[in-house]
Amino acid sequence: GATINMDGTALYEAVAANFIASLYGIDLTIFQQFLIFITATFASIGAAAIPSAGLITMTLVFTSVGIPLEGIAIIIAVDRFLDMFRTMTNVWGDLIGAKVISRFFR
Repeated sequence: GATINMDGTALYEAVAANFIASLYGIDLTIFQQFLIFITATFASIGAAAIPSAGLITMTLVFTSVGIPLEGIAIIIAVDRFLDMFRTMTNVWGDLIGAKVISRFFR
C-alpha cells in the first residue's frame, strides 16, 4: 500500500483528538478543529505503515492544539481494535486509487 494514502489514520487521529478534548472539557474553536484536521492529514502522510503508527503521530496532533498527552493512554485501550478498521480504510483508499489510475492508463 501507499504510505501517503493513509485516510483511515488521518480520520482516526482527528476523531480521537476531538474525543479526548471533549473528555477533558476543552472547547475547541473552529480554528483549532481546522488545525487538528490539517495536522492529522500531514501526520498521517508521514506515518510509517506499521500497526499502531497513528499513536505516535497522534502526539503531534494533540500538542498542536494543547490537548493533554495523557489522553493517549485512554486511546491505547481500544487502539488494537480500531487499528483493524484504520487498515481497512487505508487499503480501500489504495484500491480506489489503483482503480482510477488503471482507468486512465489502459
